[in-house]
Amino acid sequence: MLPDVLTLKEAAAWLRLSERALYDLARARQVPAALLGGKWVFPRGLLERWLAAKADGGDAPHRVLPPPVLAGSHDPLLDWAVRQSGCGLALRAGGSLEGLEVLAAGQALAAAVHLLDPDSGEWNAPAVREVLGPGGHVGITWAWREQGLLVAPGNPLGLGSVADLARPGLRVAGRQNRAGSHVLLVHLLNEAGLRLDAIAFLAEPAMAEDEVAAAVAEGRAGVGFGIRAEAEARGLGFVPLVRERFDLVMPRRAYFEPPLQALLAFARGAAFAARAARMGGYDVAETGRVAFNG
Repeated sequence: MLPDVLTLKEAAAWLRLSERALYDLARARQVPAALLGGKWVFPRGLLERWLAAKADGGDAPHRVLPPPVLAGSHDPLLDWAVRQSGCGLALRAGGSLEGLEVLAAGQALAAAVHLLDPDSGEWNAPAVREVLGPGGHVGITWAWREQGLLVAPGNPLGLGSVADLARPGLRVAGRQNRAGSHVLLVHLLNEAGLRLDAIAFLAEPAMAEDEVAAAVAEGRAGVGFGIRAEAEARGLGFVPLVRERFDLVMPRRAYFEPPLQALLAFARGAAFAARAARMGGYDVAETGRVAFNG
């Protein structure tokens, strides 16, 4: 039984092509493939559909479309907009890095990401190039968000910086390793000269932004790292640390598909802007603009 994702060698053997021939097709974006960690991989399901389309005489690269799934990072404004817009997208929240991998495997139409590149200071584009390879994808700005410390009302512990997370006895609500918030927190800790193991995280990481806020509100953690919107929703205090760009990443052709067009059209409306203002911590002035291309 072949795996769901094939290596270059496995895919070439299955297609009865030389590895060099398949490599050239992948580089030319003429076959469903993704560049992960410097190696080409091939989603078997998309490869089968590509081959069937070729047999029918069709233009396979343009006929192969992933399912209407929006993978990646959790965002409460995005959750609400997907429901209210009636766009038909199914949400698959698992973190920014996982979202890009799901997108690369052809299992999603788009991925929601917020990943800072420490070297360049760029948001999202470097990570997209690393996981998905150069060209073929576009990043659309969803919103700018405030990330920081979620604290008890009035901030009774007087927490003011990421370095305060290392206080003895302080329990911290963190996110799973594949989440953009975790990647960002690791970067901030490195800048502060702190190791990740210096922080007393809760045993179970939060799998979504609202779970971070819940841990602080219920007293299971003294502080969490997350977005202002969730602090506002729970009546918590908030210490801003970073303003981040949250993008929707998709193949260029997917941008024109009805589900994404419906979502982005809704995000241009007055109801969306009003909701973002009520939730707090969002800047939606650039929503729908192209953040990077290729």
